[in-house]
Parts: sequence; structure tokens; C-alpha cells
Amino acid sequence: MLLVYAFLYLPIAWLALVSFNSSRSVSEFTGFSLQWYAELLDDDRVLQALDLTLRLAMTSALVCTVLGTLAAFGLRRAFRGRSVWALLLTLPMVVPEVVMGVSLLAFCVKLAGIPLGFFALLVAHVSFSLSFVVVVVRARLSGMDPRLEEAAADLGAGPFTAFRTVTWPLVLPAVGAGAAFAFLLSFDDVVTSNYLGGVGSTTLPVYVYGQASKRGVSPEIVALSTGMVAVSAVLLVVGVVIASRRARRASSSVMEVVGVPQGG
Repeated sequence: MLLVYAFLYLPIAWLALVSFNSSRSVSEFTGFSLQWYAELLDDDRVLQALDLTLRLAMTSALVCTVLGTLAAFGLRRAFRGRSVWALLLTLPMVVPEVVMGVSLLAFCVKLAGIPLGFFALLVAHVSFSLSFVVVVVRARLSGMDPRLEEAAADLGAGPFTAFRTVTWPLVLPAVGAGAAFAFLLSFDDVVTSNYLGGVGSTTLPVYVYGQASKRGVSPEIVALSTGMVAVSAVLLVVGVVIASRRARRASSSVMEVVGVPQGG
């Protein structure tokens, strides 16, 4: 296990170290410097790509969170064809990204007439991120004790009050986790964005990939990659911590609402 973790994370750690290198070498650390990060902040192409990536990721996460949460609640109830809908919603998780990119390119350009750019990217990112929100929220809903909602109803709470005071506080951490997943998936996507990004709509990961392919692994690309990894890691850790704290608080508050003692 240690060897596997070393294989996965040592290259990233070395990448982060040489991003502060005073020379252009990525194979030898010669001294500490913030030169490459300063050059990134002066590069208009990087700032434009970052602005597009953040707007795209936030919009995609918002749309996926709303639609995915509604879909998860809908799939909670039994109805004819539920298993088929559940399969269709989770199918994008196993479809290869190349196939997804080509199919969405054909759909946007040939069928829907959507020009390549921000809106085409948004449609694509929602398409492959929505499944993760549905899966996370459905998992939380399936693990909920139905007796809590029944207890709230026995105490006189109506459907909306039971949902607001019992169901929603328990599901909210999963909704937040799904939103974080959707944001990170959109923020880090390369393959699909490479197909659907038009002129002037280059996302940051696609920009990094293109620069590395043309110029090799330069110090600027190393610094940019380190920043992307750091942002993704921080968002993931913060999201997990907030979700776990809210889950504990929600469980305690719901127990108080329905009158269940904390010890049992």
C-alpha cells in the first residue's frame, strides 16, 4: 500500500517542489523562487482560461446539484421504469471520455446546432457530472432511517415541515458533497473540453495540455499544474470536513426534533 501511495503522490510532490525552483530545470532543485508564479499572474491567456474554467465549473455544479438532487428524490419513490431511469442516469460514469466527447460534439454541432464555446461546454460538463450528484444523494437517501420521517409525521408535522426539519438537514451534506464533485469534475476535465471548446473558449486544463504538448514541461506549466492540484485538494478537503460536520449536527438536531434520545 505504501508503494502504491508513493507511486501516486511522489511525482506530484516533486512537481510542487520544482515549481518553486529558481532555474528552468525540472529535474534538479537549485534554489527557492516565486518567479514562475509571478509570470503566471502576468499571462493574460492563463487568466482568461482560469476565468472561463471557474465560471464553467460553478455553473455546471449549480445545474448538476439542482437536477441531480431532484432526480435522486424522484428515484427514491417506486414507479414503473425506475430501474431503467437509474441506469440511464449512472451510465455516463462508465462511458469512456473519448466516446462522450465525440458524441457530445456530434450532438451539439450536427443535431442541436449549438456553437462550440461556453454553452456547449456547459451541456457537456452537466452531462457527465450529473451522474455523480445523483449517486451521492441517492446513497444518502437510501441510508436514511424512514422512521425519522414517520416520527415527525406522528408528531403532527406536515409533509413540507417534515422535509424541511428532518429530511433536508440529513441530505444536505450529501448535496454539498455532490456539488463539490461536480465542480471538481468540471474544473479538471480535459478530454471533453478539448472537443467542445471553440475559439476563445479554452479551459485551463486544456491550455495546460496544449502548452505541455507544444513546449514540453516548462516551469510555467509546472507552477500552473501545482496550483490546479492545490485548488482541487483544498476544495475536496474543505468539502469533506464541512459535510461531515453538518452531518453530525443534522443528526443531532433531527434526533431532538423527533424526540429520540441521543444515547439510543
